[in-house]
Amino acid sequence: MARIPHETSGDLDPFAVLTLDQLRRRTSMKWRTYPDDVLPLWVAEMDVPLAGPVVRAVTGALELGDTGYPAGTAYAEALAAFAEQRWGWKGLAVERTALVPDVMLGVVEMLKLVTGHGDTVVVNPPVYPPFYDFVRHMDRRTAEAPLGPDGRLDLDALEDAYRRAVAGGRRAAHLLCSPHNPTGTVHTAEELTAVAALADRYGVRVVADEIHAPLVVGDTDFVPYLSVPGGERGLSLMSASKAWNLAGLKAALAIAGPGAAEDLARMPEEVGHGPSHLGVIAHTAALREGTDWLDAVLAGIDANRRLLARLLAEHLPDVRYRPGEATYLAWLDCRALGLGDDPARVFLERGWVALSPGPAFGTGGAGHARLNLAASPEVIEEAVGRMRTAAEGGSPLATRS
Repeated sequence: MARIPHETSGDLDPFAVLTLDQLRRRTSMKWRTYPDDVLPLWVAEMDVPLAGPVVRAVTGALELGDTGYPAGTAYAEALAAFAEQRWGWKGLAVERTALVPDVMLGVVEMLKLVTGHGDTVVVNPPVYPPFYDFVRHMDRRTAEAPLGPDGRLDLDALEDAYRRAVAGGRRAAHLLCSPHNPTGTVHTAEELTAVAALADRYGVRVVADEIHAPLVVGDTDFVPYLSVPGGERGLSLMSASKAWNLAGLKAALAIAGPGAAEDLARMPEEVGHGPSHLGVIAHTAALREGTDWLDAVLAGIDANRRLLARLLAEHLPDVRYRPGEATYLAWLDCRALGLGDDPARVFLERGWVALSPGPAFGTGGAGHARLNLAASPEVIEEAVGRMRTAAEGGSPLATRS
């Protein structure tokens, strides 16, 4: 059996290492949801070799039989060191962290701490679809404060949503996506400070999903919500899973600002039983030793952003695409193609390209689709060609391979 590489070396593009045949041997959701002739550019998994330090750490644990329950603060210590080195943030206090199974289950636990049944959780659509699903399953209501036409937080809409959420003396929370999925927007320090001021004024508790924080491309700076003035009462969820492609190795951290430490202390002890010990080992190794690998991935993402922009301009000029400042996700405005509210369905049925349907992202998602850029340049080029054929009404047989 051919060996699949576990890391890249030199200046090699990490997205150009694995072949489609190698990738199709994977058994995860991305590669098993659709038939082999569909190009899967939807769910947030990356088509890259795993970082060498992660492989060695997990392999070493397996050789030792170190497969018990998670313990200790190594993960939090590694994240604190990474945050200081990467973002210049020295405020991640290990004693104000807690292990949670993953970011979204951590979000659920944090929202339980600061809201009750029937309370409102404010979101900023278009936004990650599980925000709606998890909030609904908790018996909370969602209130939308849509992003502005520029794709940034609309503070007037946010204030209106806060006001309505706390009407009648109800508790409320704001589930903030930072960096924002699907647009790739990185909220500025000024924007986050304004959010914190509004939250304080209306008594709204901010819970920040910051899972994409390590995936900021170029000269843009990621700003942790807990680092801004007024963010002290906030709660954050962070993980190495998106940046190092570790979704199958479950582990994340809940982080409290100084003013939210007592809230975090009320989290049930059994929540910490959910993370995988191997996940904690993998995430810790990634944060401590995987920054060179991450930098290579970020360079590949940046190249793919530019490639996609060029291909769309050449082959689908009616599709509007504004490259994001973070994530490896591309938010495509396909309304001018006339493919209806769900262009992803047309691309799948006519072109055998799987994208994430825009309507699932809430208000502002109709006529849009989300494309996963974490693939080889050849796959991206083939995908755009298939999308063009689909948009032109061509037969899927013309693009099937």
